Parts: sequence; C-alpha cells; structure tokens
Amino acid sequence: MGQASKQDRIVWADIPVSDLTRASKFYSRVLAIEVTQESFEGSAFAVLAHGAGSGACLIIKPEDVTEHGPLIYWQVEGRLADAVQQACLTGGQLLEPAHPIGPHGWRAIVRDSEGNRLALHSEAAP
Repeated sequence: MGQASKQDRIVWADIPVSDLTRASKFYSRVLAIEVTQESFEGSAFAVLAHGAGSGACLIIKPEDVTEHGPLIYWQVEGRLADAVQQACLTGGQLLEPAHPIGPHGWRAIVRDSEGNRLALHSEAAP
C-alpha cells in the first residue's frame, strides 16, 4: 500500500467482484486510471493506480458483491458527466443522477459492473 496522506481516512479498500476482467475495465474507464491485474499465491486481483494516496484493489469474491454495503466516494474531479457515461457504457447503471451535495460539491451514484453501489464525486458541477 502507498503512503497515505493525513487527509486520507480510508487507506485501502478491497472491492468484491465476480468478473475481474470486466470490473478492471469498468474502474479503469470510469476513474480514468490504470488498473493492473496481478496474482499472489494463486489468487488473482487487480490494483487501482493510487500513487501516494488511498488505494484499492478488486478481489474475486462474488458472494460479497452488494449494493447495500458502505458507499465509497470516488474522486472524478471535473469529469463527473464523463465518469457517469463511462459507467453506463461499461456495464454499470445510473442509480442517482449528478446532484449537488451542499457545500461539498456534486455526486452521482452508480452501480458498478459487478453490482456494487458507489458514488462519483466532484467539487465542480458536471
């Protein structure tokens, strides 16, 4: 794991998926980042590029996929509309269109390609 900044409250997230290739494509396109498939001791997973900030990986655990768990906010600053479009084009579904969240910017809530719910966040309006 990378060195988290003092502002990072979540230092790592394991995101359950059913199909690693499909989920890797989804997160790569929606977040506009590199997603690298790897393996360790016979287990395949994919790491989302994160530099020195908070990180996450995709793990094959279809039994844990849910849209009722914690809602993780992903920063897509300045490209909220594009991120929503990419989500829908790569097997996701729009659950709540982009809307203001008071002084904290904007968010849209989508279901990822695997069935998990997530929030896409930007300070800037879409």
